[in-house]
Amino acid sequence: METMTGFITAINDLVWGPPMLVAILGTGLYLQLRLKFMPITKIVAGFAMVWRGRKAVPGAPGEITPYAALMTALAATVGTGNIAGVATAIAVGGPGAMFWMWMTALVGMATKYAEVVLAVHYRETDDRGEQVGGPMYAIKNGLGRHWRWLGTAFAIFGGLAGFGIGNMVQSNSIAGALDSAFGVNPWVSGVIMAACTGFVLLGGVKRIGAVAEKLVPFMCVGYIVASLIVLGLYAEQIPAALMLIVDSAFNPVAATGGFAGAAVMMAIRYGVARGIFSNEAGLGTAGIAQAAGQTKNPVESGLIGMMGTFIDTIIVCTMTGLVLIVTGVWNSGLKGAALSAAGFDAAFQGFGGQFLAIAITVFAFTTILGWAYYGEKCWEYLVGTAVEVPYRVLWTVFVLVGAVTQLDFVWLVADTLNAFMALPNLVSLLLLAPVVVRLSQEYWAKHERNRQAALAAARSKA
Repeated sequence: METMTGFITAINDLVWGPPMLVAILGTGLYLQLRLKFMPITKIVAGFAMVWRGRKAVPGAPGEITPYAALMTALAATVGTGNIAGVATAIAVGGPGAMFWMWMTALVGMATKYAEVVLAVHYRETDDRGEQVGGPMYAIKNGLGRHWRWLGTAFAIFGGLAGFGIGNMVQSNSIAGALDSAFGVNPWVSGVIMAACTGFVLLGGVKRIGAVAEKLVPFMCVGYIVASLIVLGLYAEQIPAALMLIVDSAFNPVAATGGFAGAAVMMAIRYGVARGIFSNEAGLGTAGIAQAAGQTKNPVESGLIGMMGTFIDTIIVCTMTGLVLIVTGVWNSGLKGAALSAAGFDAAFQGFGGQFLAIAITVFAFTTILGWAYYGEKCWEYLVGTAVEVPYRVLWTVFVLVGAVTQLDFVWLVADTLNAFMALPNLVSLLLLAPVVVRLSQEYWAKHERNRQAALAAARSKA
């Protein structure tokens, strides 16, 4: 096992090393330039589209509303990375890591936009009459039969990675948090989680979407409100915290307290890596969920989808980062969830651990649901819709297994498979970028013509 662990660790260090981070950031920057920074300039339009997407689109193909599709994608992305991931990035890379997480998110918005546009544009109808899409379908239908092996590779890596990073790792985090904060036996946590997961999965994407559109806004708003309370108590520290973030992004941070010090490259490496881990821009997963959403135009789905990256990193991750810095715990020597708990504990006086346990439980459980759908669609692409029932049963069993076992090796393997997922997706994004640009230009040109026609009609009536 030690030999195998060492081998997988070496592969993981390679695939998540600087070349991969450069590839993901470079692809996002390339797409931003090709789109003339439209994903950033249309943030307000994106929020407006999310709001309108709460209602069903008459006559549009899809199983759930665009809003429910976004919440399903957010269910999978807003998770332990927003709490423990941010804390680890700052504990190792310094406050400057937060700045590079922001940059990763702004670039990643273009990546996520393109992923969703392609997923919806090239989606198919399966033998049950449901809309399915994602990088595997974009590769198959967009790049042609000679590239189908690449779509198959994505589906295999995604189907396997889900059982680790989207299932066992999450249930293990929940069981550990509840055991530490409330003394709940991991077997009890595991059985309850498995029962809840099985109940939701029995209803398919419609039930997953229905649960996500209720639970995700609740958990995000609740976490943001709690963070704002902490920031309100330490309001006088916020300007200095923001200055420290920007300064540390470009200058080394000296050792202080329990912080060992960090070079600028450390801030960049951990900020980018944890940013990608948190918002999943570049992995292609969001397109799988958004392809089930009702829409008549892939660009509108893309606008909604890219807001997931903005909400996940620019809003939720920033809350965690600021709490750690304004409370002064970032250089305490703690890492991960323990560091985040210390930050909230500074304001909530002894209840930080309990609050974080509840937050991790809700965040990680929704990740289990979101990734369950991702994995199911990957296996459906590979072997057909007959996989649905056995897959859901197996996924539910693995929730229980993850809660009661040690998962260091599973985490390592799943993290490596995530990188292998990214590679086919990045290739398809680069090769199909002209399609994204064309669809975007056509959409906004039509939008402008409609606006001009509306203005002319209004003037004629006046």
